[in-house]
Amino acid sequence: MAEQDIEMREEGSLEDVGDEVRVYELGFHLDPELPTEGVKKAYQAIRELIASKGTVVAEGEPIKIKLAYTISSRQETTGRRDFDSAHFSWIVYETSAHYHAEIIAAANANKHIIRFIDLLTTKDAARHAVEMRELSMKTPEHTEDPEDAASAALDAALENVVV
Repeated sequence: MAEQDIEMREEGSLEDVGDEVRVYELGFHLDPELPTEGVKKAYQAIRELIASKGTVVAEGEPIKIKLAYTISSRQETTGRRDFDSAHFSWIVYETSAHYHAEIIAAANANKHIIRFIDLLTTKDAARHAVEMRELSMKTPEHTEDPEDAASAALDAALENVVV
C-alpha cells in the first residue's frame, strides 16, 4: 500500500504533468531604482514572454510599495543590495508545464526582478483577486485627523469628570 501511495504522489507532481495546461500566478518585485520607463519595459518583457508561452488570465501592473521587511539580494555587478521598497506586479497565466519551466527560468535570470513567487492557482481565484483589487481601489481609505481624534478624546474625558 505504501508503494502505491508513493507512485500516485509522483505521478501527480508538477514536473510530470507534461502537456496538461494549468493556471499559475507569478508575483514579482522589480528594482525600485528603475525609472518609470524601465519599470514599464521590464513588466512588458515579462508579460510578452508569458503571452508567447501561454494565455494571460489576469494581471496587476506594477505599483511601488514599501516592503514589510528588507529584502537582500546578491547581484553579480553590485554585490549585495538591500531593498525597502519595490515595484510589485503579478500575472496569472495558463500554460503547460514545459512552458511554465521556461517562464520561471526567465524570471530567475531577469536582473530587474529582486524576488518572485510562482503559485499554482485557478481562474476563479484570479478573477476574485481582480474584483477585490478593484473594490479596494474604489473604497476611500479612512484617515482620521489627529487633532480631531485628540479633541474627541478630550471631550469624552471631560464628560466623565466629576466635580
